[in-house]
Amino acid sequence: MDELDVSIVRLLQSDARLSNRELARRLGVAPSTALERVRALTKRGVIRGYGADVDLAALGRRAEALVSVQLRQHQRSSYESFRETVGSWPEVVSLFVVSGGSDIVIHVAVRDVERLHAFLVDRLGTRPEVARFQTSMVFQRHHNRVLEPLPPED
Repeated sequence: MDELDVSIVRLLQSDARLSNRELARRLGVAPSTALERVRALTKRGVIRGYGADVDLAALGRRAEALVSVQLRQHQRSSYESFRETVGSWPEVVSLFVVSGGSDIVIHVAVRDVERLHAFLVDRLGTRPEVARFQTSMVFQRHHNRVLEPLPPED
């Protein structure tokens, strides 16, 4: 990625609703150049999509937690089955396959702690793949909206 690509990615991360004309104006390039570069970044998979940053509390999801899950079996089919099923549940914001003491970490956002308890006991705890889980409540969350490429290593 050259400097222009980095600038395009930075601007679109800050405001994905920028028109191509406005993007080009801010970059100091022709609209056709901006469009061509955005298309190339998308084709290369650098830009994977566009979306709205939504306030979870405004959606009635005031209780958030990170749930670390240890699976009973460490076979690809167990991971895939769990990921596909649990990842599609409406309470799940994100699901990560990780290393260490846990196999999967789930970011859950629900109405309140009673709903979190029900989710954990009635839904997650009944999954046959789950050996055990540990829950950490989220009190505050910070998300870096604009990420820069890391400099090359020496």
